[in-house]
Amino acid sequence: MSTFEALREQLLDAAAAFSGDGDVLAGILSGMVDDVDRMLREELEIFPVCHHSPASALAMTRRLRDKRPKVVYLELCEDMRPLLDELRNCKLPVALQAFATRLDGFPPGSGPLSVIAPVTEASAEYQAIAYALDTPGVEVVLVDRSVDHVFQWLPREGDGAAAQEPGATEDGHGDEQALHGDAVGVEIGDLRPRFAELEKHLLHHGKVRHWSEWWDQYVEQPLTGAGYDTYRQAMALIGSLFRRLRPGGDDRLAVDEERERYMWTRIREHLAASGADPADCLYVCGAFHAVSTVAEFGLRSEAPSYAISPRTGTRWLYGLIPSSHSAIEAQFGLAQGSVSIAAATWAKAVRRGGVTPYRLEGQQGGRAKRAVKAAPAVAAEPAGDRLSGFLATPPTLDGLDEDELRGWCVDIVRLARRNGYLASTADAIAVFETSILLAGLRGRARPTPYDFADAAVTCIEKDAVPGRRDVRRLCEILLGGDKIGMVGYDALPPLARDVYDRLEPLGLDLTRRTQQRVLLDLKADPELEPCSDLLWTLRYLLPDGAIRPIMGARRLGERPIQESWDVALGRHQREIIELGYEGVTVEQVLEQRLRRTAWDPQATAGVALAAVEDAILYVGGRRLPGELGARAVELLAAERTVDDAPEVLRRIRRLLTYYRASEPSLPAWCEDFVTAGYAHYCTLLPTAFADDDTGVRQVGAMLGFLFTLESLALSLGCDRAQLELAVRQSHPRDPAKVALLWAAQTQLGLLTRNELRARCDELLANPLVVPAYPLYVSGFVQALEPVPGLAPFVVEALSKAFARLPDPVLLPWLPTLIITLRRHAPELVPVLVREAGRTFPGKLDELDAWSPPWERPAAPARQARAAPAPSGPVPALLTRHPHACDAVAALLGCTAGWGSAGLENPENGEVRALLARHPVTTGAVAALLGA
Repeated sequence: MSTFEALREQLLDAAAAFSGDGDVLAGILSGMVDDVDRMLREELEIFPVCHHSPASALAMTRRLRDKRPKVVYLELCEDMRPLLDELRNCKLPVALQAFATRLDGFPPGSGPLSVIAPVTEASAEYQAIAYALDTPGVEVVLVDRSVDHVFQWLPREGDGAAAQEPGATEDGHGDEQALHGDAVGVEIGDLRPRFAELEKHLLHHGKVRHWSEWWDQYVEQPLTGAGYDTYRQAMALIGSLFRRLRPGGDDRLAVDEERERYMWTRIREHLAASGADPADCLYVCGAFHAVSTVAEFGLRSEAPSYAISPRTGTRWLYGLIPSSHSAIEAQFGLAQGSVSIAAATWAKAVRRGGVTPYRLEGQQGGRAKRAVKAAPAVAAEPAGDRLSGFLATPPTLDGLDEDELRGWCVDIVRLARRNGYLASTADAIAVFETSILLAGLRGRARPTPYDFADAAVTCIEKDAVPGRRDVRRLCEILLGGDKIGMVGYDALPPLARDVYDRLEPLGLDLTRRTQQRVLLDLKADPELEPCSDLLWTLRYLLPDGAIRPIMGARRLGERPIQESWDVALGRHQREIIELGYEGVTVEQVLEQRLRRTAWDPQATAGVALAAVEDAILYVGGRRLPGELGARAVELLAAERTVDDAPEVLRRIRRLLTYYRASEPSLPAWCEDFVTAGYAHYCTLLPTAFADDDTGVRQVGAMLGFLFTLESLALSLGCDRAQLELAVRQSHPRDPAKVALLWAAQTQLGLLTRNELRARCDELLANPLVVPAYPLYVSGFVQALEPVPGLAPFVVEALSKAFARLPDPVLLPWLPTLIITLRRHAPELVPVLVREAGRTFPGKLDELDAWSPPWERPAAPARQARAAPAPSGPVPALLTRHPHACDAVAALLGCTAGWGSAGLENPENGEVRALLARHPVTTGAVAALLGA
């Protein structure tokens, strides 16, 4: 007979009494018993666990000391095995990570891909890992699907992230909750109902708000002190319950079954290759998988061999990243503070139960504990029925520990006062009494941390939160805090170690999670310049907040004398580690990112020029800027729109100014960019003027490129006739673009300033055009960038608009004008203000007598003054030999006759008299000239 025959009969009787003759409930209950019985009869011992469960960790510690297995099979991605040896160099919690950016075999645009598996000390998997790595002759084998298969199966799996737990808050803890980024999380022992109605029913009748709270009260606490057989059977029963009570069409079940086939296949392969005795092995997996119903379950399975699909060609990179309790909660949808409470429960159970947990040699974050020498292993006796007694006997509940609860109440009031709450001793008493009251209402003899937190929020947090932390967050800090892990130096990738080594001269403790201020006096300590370059590069590569400059800036052609930085690299260790997946040094990563940006299919010429500027600032040299500049030339020539013209003009101007100031000659790519841009914009100019989708700002930038870089373009071989033809072929309809065209014609000499003024006066005189006149003025304002010499006329046009336009036309236009000037303040406003200062009076008393320059009467034309007659030896020489001058005049078509010599002109009598009175001077000059 089966071991659980008596329990089966009891459950079937209960099913018949509850549901009558229905076979569904009886089948479920009988199947649960069969699942547990099948797991116990398996030749390979299966250890069911739940993730981050203190009860599982305690049972694992006891079982490892009793059994001392030689092989531990662990439900974890098999290709993460090399990372386990690096855990001894880290401070827990940390997460094993696999990362890939260059994908082969996955849909385009799906990268980068990242998988994390967090590890905490209060977990069964860590106890198994620590035992296996520090015990000679013991092997730990990871048997779950590879990271590559995680994403291969993800489309069938649907949403791989855990659903948000009912009642779980969305409040973050800042950077700590984002330690995992957007990685896909994998965990050992995901044990949670997949049937929403079942979870809702359990929470309602358990009088709790979170699933984590229900699990702690009804599973963790009863199993913490239970024996190994009781623990194993109870966990298997719970796994079978959740496996059988699931919604129809659950896609996750198909993936779970694939994983179970994968794991059993790997176990059988390892046993066959190593020759290990199954009696000396232990299989650690989630309780859900421990009662699997797949045909491949068990070592004696007669099912056909399971064919494992090959991996894709994606190259995966592996490493360790820091984790935290809040990050784990956010990743897997746990209640806020549940992992911290589990860690506190683990520590308390270890102290109370006398269990010495396993801990890796050299582990950071606490005193290393050596595993005590265990007694010789004893063959396990067949386990009897422990479930019947466990289910029929109510758990032994701990009584009220007044000293512990009183300490919590006093400490929470102290923390609340430090954080701005007006809490007092009366509040501590109220929290104490309310905790006991809530525990009684929820059927508990002893208040749990959840009861205490609810009581503290009720009694202390009355109206508003005075600071950054609310009372619930203070309770988490009190009950253990959000423990944050750290990856040790020896476990870091080469890039991260290189960063730490190069920043060592600054004297910073880069492992601290606090923000540190550092001052660099580059004039007094030139040897700190490499540190400055590295800080600027890290600021470019890392997210905001990791490196923040307080004083100093890096611009083209500028080098600061002093710099001040706020450095918080310890808080962003994950980002630095992930940089190590891209290259060996930060310079290599930066170069790769710049190239990736410039060669992106969506890149434009402006993006490529920005990459050139970044390469000059952070990489230096001429090779990389030259390659990126050549790419910018290709992109500019291939563009069919001018949307990027303002960005192109701004950046190429800045780059040309830099090269002219720092280099003896312009790089070849700059010359090619100017010539290509001149031809490109001349070609697109008529289309841009006529296209309604092209804005005035873009057309103005095109004209700015053509006019401001015209001299350089012409010196490089461009033809000005191309620009004149483009302007003549332009026929815009939009008033603002018409004004831009008039400005361009004025710059080219095709339209005089008086003709332009006359056209504007005609617009103001035409009542039908007056409503559109502000648009013309807006076009003239945009023309200040390509034609800055038009500033006096723009001031005149603005003045006439304010003077003559009616209020219904003027007032609606003013916001548009102000927004335009504000948006382009660096380019347009200084020119307008400077010209207005020259035009308008500077003093108030001058205003009454002042009149606008364009309204003043034109000054009478001056009579041409007769040119003075030429004088000196040259005119005399030419007069004596007129034939040469006559030949040149005939060649040039000049018909004027000869004039008289300068000295013979009667108007020069005073000069002759002066020379006659001082003959000595004349003689000295003649002698000097050899006359």
